[in-house]
Amino acid sequence: MLQITGLTKRFGGISAISDVTMTFEAGTLTAVIGPNGAGKSTFFNLISGAFRPDAGEVLFKGENITGMNRAAIVRRGIGRAFQVASFFPSMTVVENLMAAIAAHRGQWGDLNHRFPRQGVRARALEVAEMLGLQDSAGVLSANLSHGDQKLLDIALALALEPSMLLLDEPTAGMGPEERWRMIEKVQRLWQVQKLTLAFIEHDMDIVFGISSSIRVLCYGRVLAEGTPAEIRANPAVIEAYLGTPDAEDDL
Repeated sequence: MLQITGLTKRFGGISAISDVTMTFEAGTLTAVIGPNGAGKSTFFNLISGAFRPDAGEVLFKGENITGMNRAAIVRRGIGRAFQVASFFPSMTVVENLMAAIAAHRGQWGDLNHRFPRQGVRARALEVAEMLGLQDSAGVLSANLSHGDQKLLDIALALALEPSMLLLDEPTAGMGPEERWRMIEKVQRLWQVQKLTLAFIEHDMDIVFGISSSIRVLCYGRVLAEGTPAEIRANPAVIEAYLGTPDAEDDL
């Protein structure tokens, strides 16, 4: 589904991503891991159109999307949720979702009317239910718990009807129990919606517990690719990452 060849991004004299080549097959649940400074978030930014690459190609469903802006990439079916949830804090959960859906459908002006176009509210409530936010539909987004704000960010990406979803640290800032509740919802979302899903995560219990495949970045390059069992036993990965007690965020 997603084919990346020779992807490179430099910031001044620093190569954040250097000659990265990999493929994400349709329907897979893939973890992208690596130590601090590995370039994981930069990698997602290049795929989703937040950054333009200096070299390389990104093909999605056979189409070259290299250098397209974020809106164009969203229209082609790649959704993205971020480390820090992004939404309108003064709007309710359902209002945020309605705004995203209306904008995606080219119906943004309809939100100025008392009654939005038929189907927008229904779709917003449907997406809220997918993430377990139906009971919070009328709650101001600013008043949600940290975990529910992260769920809303994922819901906003899902509202745009992606066939591939990129999640940048969906459990960041959560305690152990809350992390597993979040990841169970993500896993169920992947299964029910039949998405291709790639996520950045530092909790190795989660990574090895749910991933069908793992990609390891180190200093902007691909260090290893494989199944959880293959990655767990890889000496280079153990030395570069799994052997360290902590691995926080990167570029």
